[in-house]
Amino acid sequence: MKQHAIIPIFIPHAGCPHQCAFCNQRTITAQAAPPDPAKVQEIIESHLDTLCGRGLRSIEAAFYGGSFTGLPMDEQSALLEVAETYKNEGRIDKIRLSTRPDYIDDAVLRHLRHHSVDVIELGVQSFDEDVLAASRRGHTVEDIYHACRAVQEAGFTLGIQLMIGLPKDTPERAVESARRAASLHPAQARLYPAVVLEGTPMARWLKDGRYLPMSMEVLIDTTAAMYRILEDAGIRILRVGLKSTDLINGEADLAHHYHPAFRQLVEGRLAHRDIENQLAALLSQDGGAQKTSIDLYANPHSFNAMVGHKACNRKALEQAHPDLIFSWKQDAALADHQYRAVIARRHQ
Repeated sequence: MKQHAIIPIFIPHAGCPHQCAFCNQRTITAQAAPPDPAKVQEIIESHLDTLCGRGLRSIEAAFYGGSFTGLPMDEQSALLEVAETYKNEGRIDKIRLSTRPDYIDDAVLRHLRHHSVDVIELGVQSFDEDVLAASRRGHTVEDIYHACRAVQEAGFTLGIQLMIGLPKDTPERAVESARRAASLHPAQARLYPAVVLEGTPMARWLKDGRYLPMSMEVLIDTTAAMYRILEDAGIRILRVGLKSTDLINGEADLAHHYHPAFRQLVEGRLAHRDIENQLAALLSQDGGAQKTSIDLYANPHSFNAMVGHKACNRKALEQAHPDLIFSWKQDAALADHQYRAVIARRHQ
């Protein structure tokens, strides 16, 4: 059962004068102007009406879309004061916002603390200087390190957002970015494949051959490797891929690397690798049986990842191991993303 809920409040491109290579905030959020305080109140009330009575452990109001701390201080205050009122009344539990690493300093952090902000997500995208420059991010890797440490030292919960497949990115560079992110010990992370949207420099570069996206297979493999690094470091992965219902305008050109089940593809790839590793160990002790029945287990939450998107793992395993008879089962005692393969019976 879902225990946490986010109330998303979008501030498209507000506070950010940059034109990053991948960014078209109007397309992504399907709105052009940031909400005023009255609209923020309306959004929160609307969501609270639907969340009431669900037994949630926490509800967060989250300012997404632009670079929140790039807004003038009085505009930040006006928006935050609305959310702060709900927090003081106990109707929401936390306030979250996203911003750029180079829009963090001591004065900004003091202001956010004054308005009871809890979580700051930084749009890091990459820890590679060449990727940052080619993507027109307008800041350096050192800016990222400085901002992450400042956020943590000021007592905020730190979230890091990484993007895979930007101009000049490679699987090796993306995986190294995950390692560097993990070394900073953020509490949370999001992994986004670089989606080509109309109206962006990347769309123009794609059309004239200056940008070649990663293939979907490479993108899935790379994101899976990053996911494993972050998960092993104890970092909670909030999102993998864009969510169509609240981030994508239906008119956007999403021909390149938007997939509505991208997280399931990534988690399924990880499950497939784990199962194959276990099968290799089991079969080395098989003793020459002609047929072997294998029981595969996952908890209910991770069962779909084990089977794979559109049963791709089931099909791949059955094709790769025609002498094995698989049974797919649930075990609530297993942790999320923990899989178990056991020999149920050997047939001579």
